[in-house]
Amino acid sequence: MKSVSDLGDLRGRRVLIRCDLNVPLDDAGTITDDGRIRASLPTLNELRAAGARVVVLAHLGRPKGQVNPKYSLKPAAARLSELLGAQVRLAADVVGPSATETVESLADGDVAMLENVRFEPGEESKDDAVRGELADRYAALGDAFISDGFGVVHRKQASVYDLPMRLPSAAGHLVMTEVEVLKKLTQNPARPYTVVLGGAKVSDKLAVIANLMNTADTLVIGGGMVFTFLAAQGYEVGKSLLEADQIDTVKGYLDQAAAIGKQILLPTDIVVAPEFKADAPATVVPADAIPADQLGLDIGPDSAKAFAAEIVKSKTVFWNGPMGVAEWEQFAAGTRAVAQALTEVDGLSVVGGGDSAAAVRALGFPEDAFGHISTGGGASLEYLEGKTLPGLEVLEDKDA
Repeated sequence: MKSVSDLGDLRGRRVLIRCDLNVPLDDAGTITDDGRIRASLPTLNELRAAGARVVVLAHLGRPKGQVNPKYSLKPAAARLSELLGAQVRLAADVVGPSATETVESLADGDVAMLENVRFEPGEESKDDAVRGELADRYAALGDAFISDGFGVVHRKQASVYDLPMRLPSAAGHLVMTEVEVLKKLTQNPARPYTVVLGGAKVSDKLAVIANLMNTADTLVIGGGMVFTFLAAQGYEVGKSLLEADQIDTVKGYLDQAAAIGKQILLPTDIVVAPEFKADAPATVVPADAIPADQLGLDIGPDSAKAFAAEIVKSKTVFWNGPMGVAEWEQFAAGTRAVAQALTEVDGLSVVGGGDSAAAVRALGFPEDAFGHISTGGGASLEYLEGKTLPGLEVLEDKDA
């Protein structure tokens, strides 16, 4: 993939940059975690210093091709303005008159932002021609394109896949760094190599489990997905989250791991409560003795210690998904223990984006305590599954 410097002198040129500014908002529309915006700064600052006229393309939420003020990029534009120390003007549309006027008004070093690209139905269309038509309109606004939204490179969308076919293109710092780290996880990783998987559903992680069974030495399983593993062993899981249709598949993974000498480390104790509430009375029970009227909301303290010990002795660790309902303090201990252990790894520790990245920041861990915090949970997982990511493939094809 080409880098920004490979595009030559950018002074006075209009550079379109696809960023991932899909930040979480509270009910008042206030950003609760600006990590993705801050991750976009290195490339944006480089472009500004080079005298480029920068046009940011991004999305927020899932407006499904409809203009919806709830998903406006106004909060992202305001926060980016604060971080850059310069106004980021937000166009009122994506490829309409406001977008054209906003781009034409840019001076060297200025930054503007188009409205949510997912307001345009062509952005996520399955029809190549429809996406291509929108990509033509994007391309008319710029002279070059930078892909720097790693969280969307697994999407075959107009601003991710079709646009770079139409302009001189390169990868930004964020995408370059993400790919470099993921290659270390998939190509001769330093061992022992431990993968920690959590989150709600095992079905979201089936493909990555299958692929990593061959790569990692140990798979550590927590979060809501653990109860399907416990059920696969014949244990009662009470009212816990369970994907009954995946039990046979999980049994197969357990058998496969045993056959090839790989470890799947499961919790030995669980924090349970009678209902899914932040202040529900919590108790710790053995993982093989969850009461029928309780549901699991975190791994227990013994499991947290065992998971941490496995992580700390590893040379490479990838973690995706919290161990429990980490946004509630009394069910956050397991996630905190895993995060702490990652900071103590003598080697490469990678927090795999999404809820895990939000959790470590919410729990107060400094970002530089980890080897790398990914900005793209879904993209990271698909890369580790061995899938081809359209937004990377198109950049690599242009080098051919």
